[in-house]
Amino acid sequence: MVPLQASESGHEFIRLFPDQRMLLQPGRTITTWISGEFEKFDDFKEVQPVIILEEDGKKDVVEVDVQGDKLRLRWKKIGTSQITLRIEKPGSGHIFYDRIKLEAWTPDYGLMFFSVLGGLGIFLLGMRQMSDGLQLVAGPSLRKLIATVTDNRFSAVLVGFGVTSIIQSSSVTTVMVVGFINSQIMTLSQGIGVIMGANIGTTITGWILTLNIGKYGLHIIGVAGLIYLFSKMERTRFLAMIFLGLGFVFFGLELMQYGFVPLRDLPEFSTWMESFSAETQLGVYFCIAIGCVLTLIVQSSSATLGITISLAAIGVIRFETAAALVLGENIGTTITAILASIGSSTNAKRAAYFHVLFNVLGVLWVSSIFRWLYLPLILSIVGVDSETGLIRDPKVGIALTHTVFNIVNTVVFLPFTGIAARFLMHYVRETDNETEKEQSRLTTLGIRRLETPAMAIERSRIEVIRMGNSCLRLLEKVALLIGAEEPDQKNIDRAFHQEEELDTLQDEIIEYTSSLLSGNISHDIGDAAHQQLRMADELESISDYLIVILKSYLKLRKDGLAIPEPQKSEFKELHHATEEYLSMIIRFYSARRTDFADLTTEVHAQGHSLTRKAKITRDLFIKRMSEEKFDPQIVIAFNTQFNAYRRVREHAQNVAEAIAGMK
Repeated sequence: MVPLQASESGHEFIRLFPDQRMLLQPGRTITTWISGEFEKFDDFKEVQPVIILEEDGKKDVVEVDVQGDKLRLRWKKIGTSQITLRIEKPGSGHIFYDRIKLEAWTPDYGLMFFSVLGGLGIFLLGMRQMSDGLQLVAGPSLRKLIATVTDNRFSAVLVGFGVTSIIQSSSVTTVMVVGFINSQIMTLSQGIGVIMGANIGTTITGWILTLNIGKYGLHIIGVAGLIYLFSKMERTRFLAMIFLGLGFVFFGLELMQYGFVPLRDLPEFSTWMESFSAETQLGVYFCIAIGCVLTLIVQSSSATLGITISLAAIGVIRFETAAALVLGENIGTTITAILASIGSSTNAKRAAYFHVLFNVLGVLWVSSIFRWLYLPLILSIVGVDSETGLIRDPKVGIALTHTVFNIVNTVVFLPFTGIAARFLMHYVRETDNETEKEQSRLTTLGIRRLETPAMAIERSRIEVIRMGNSCLRLLEKVALLIGAEEPDQKNIDRAFHQEEELDTLQDEIIEYTSSLLSGNISHDIGDAAHQQLRMADELESISDYLIVILKSYLKLRKDGLAIPEPQKSEFKELHHATEEYLSMIIRFYSARRTDFADLTTEVHAQGHSLTRKAKITRDLFIKRMSEEKFDPQIVIAFNTQFNAYRRVREHAQNVAEAIAGMK
């Protein structure tokens, strides 16, 4: 009932309470004494208690000797022992009994390592599960968020915050931004705003970890796992996935803390930790460097944040050290964007470099005021224990440190986003041949970016729109070529090259969406992926028939023949009507319109008009065939081109049906 303290050479090593274990290393001789806590008991006020060894423990493990109010413990080997002390007040007959369990140990570094490693793995798995569940539940909202990005810096920051709050990873959001900029879906200025918002959004993870429900991790996993396995309702399963991930996060955190606990009792570790304490300015920078390197290795700031919280929560590291580590973790997380920008466009590289610049400059100015302003501010908000002088809740303090840093840094940098963009455009220059290379580059779709299905399907959607616009440009090019008296050979080559690019574009979209479909996705995203696959196939077929028209025209020209002028003029009108028909469908899809009834009505109306125009063109040609004699090659070319236009109209209608969700 009365606490004892263990001491060696006057240095407090561990506090010992009755019925708890004293963890000490064998070979050490420890002297303990009764603390002043006895003064709280009236029976012992102003009277020195008498300590008597009532029951000795295993003497082959530890020898116990009582010397007045002190105990002398001499450890012999690994093992446990239990002693009972009788504490008397002289002349009063009042007695207390204290039973103490003692355990001598040596650090099991293997167990510690695998406890931490296993906990980290489960923690990361939980973050992934929670992120996937959130995306599956909030998929449509997430895609709407992405679509609302504008040049307004405040809206871009809000979008970055919202997306990262759902995804629970600023690294993934930043990688996506790099990909969007590379695909010209976003401008550099928009991407900069989203990146700043993503840094704020990722701080939500820290607040999740402050919840004191770690011991219920297995309970949450059990309940959520059963619901996920046996529920037949999709939304219920996705919600269960969120809680399953949350359970893994807290269970992993508990395992990491369990692995770190023995470190508290190792004098060697305590000495090592003191070497990079944040009590000096140099120590602050050293801690920042350690946090940065750890995050570079783990490739997840959420993971290193979890490790930092685990160490601080059990007292292995002081709060000041943990706060400095958090600053370094903000720098380390930028490496993911740098890796994603390799092989990307110059603008994508600029976005990745901004992420580094934003975090490094932020850490530099915050670290300069860390000890005399920033840390006292955090301590004043969280509160300090009056007796110990330590922060009341290290977990809350670390989460607050992370949040305040990113919010303040964003507020400071937000007015300078335009300047930052111009700076990066000036100093990160394009190479001589990069502009042409970027223009000729096809998709930037890659399997590595399928971590976020909601954002992945948005990326492939943009590529499908690009494919539709490419078909429209090919229509224009074919019209110019068949209408020219002397078609330019370079334009002819470009038309054929554009059709080849559309073939490759379709292949890349198929590979990307097929990989997406093989993952754990919602029906909503699955339907969108199937829609895009069908649209890509129909658009590629349109490009094939446009080239058929061009080849037919070129063959006639090579043979010194030409379709008569009246028929040529009618084909020109048919070509223009076909272009308007496809353009209307692509515009509908690009604008994210959902009034599919209006689309169906318009498609049928324009389709019927196009069919009538085609029949009139055919009937007039047949009539002229009876009035004048045409070369057989001209008749064959006419039929070939006529059938090609009809096929283009049919495939365009199929695109519209795919958009409207029709089979």
